[in-house]
Amino acid sequence: MTSARSEELRALAERIADAFPPAVVEVVLTGSVSRGVADEVSDIEMLVVTESALELEDAYAIARTAGLDGLDTWGAQGLPAKRVSGYLESRPIELIVWSRELAESSVWSAGDALMHGISLRTSGLLAEWQARLREYPAELAARRIEEAALRWGGYTPAALLTIVRPGERLALIEWIVDAAKRVLTIVYALNRTWEPTTKRLAARLEPLAVKPERLAARITEALTEPDPWRALRAMTELQLETVRLAPPGPNVDRAERWLAEGLDVLADSATTF
Repeated sequence: MTSARSEELRALAERIADAFPPAVVEVVLTGSVSRGVADEVSDIEMLVVTESALELEDAYAIARTAGLDGLDTWGAQGLPAKRVSGYLESRPIELIVWSRELAESSVWSAGDALMHGISLRTSGLLAEWQARLREYPAELAARRIEEAALRWGGYTPAALLTIVRPGERLALIEWIVDAAKRVLTIVYALNRTWEPTTKRLAARLEPLAVKPERLAARITEALTEPDPWRALRAMTELQLETVRLAPPGPNVDRAERWLAEGLDVLADSATTF
């Protein structure tokens, strides 16, 4: 069921899209508004495609044409994608401005956003992209799984003990966050599902058939567990369960051995912490 906030923000997004100049050939509503789950803190996210590449000032001009004010940008500058933030009627707006060429080459990386995107102005591009994205290539899934498992191995598992020493909470949290993201990448690839953001995680994981039990809850438990050793053990167990679901591969096989050894190291050292 679409939230009332989603309907309100979509109507505003349609007004913005209607006001863009003819140089804009495709406008796709993305994010929580396109999914119908926007709430009081949600913003409007839109992909704006132009026929040719633009400079940032040109992207600002497009935003001004639609009535946005308080314009700014974020992230690394000088890249082909232009990012523009602003406000319309006090509602926060985020625009990602791509050229048609960049959009065509970025379909796989933006798979989740595009699959759930809503066309507000189109020359047929979104329908073409969504048709391509209906099939998640097996070779892409295998590559993403192997890349995600790459970090787990190649050095002594005893190195895990260095991040549960007293005073190393930041290093531990960094490791857990990175491990959780890699676990999610593997799970989404196993299910041939385009990887979304980590927001509303439990709802996004619920329909997936292949995953460790209580995946979202266990990630939260590892992040919030006050005892460093228990937090690391919980995440390591989750990592190991995840790679055991994956098909064989050089990085996956090495990660399975390394994580199992890491759990043994943590068990042997439990009385130290």
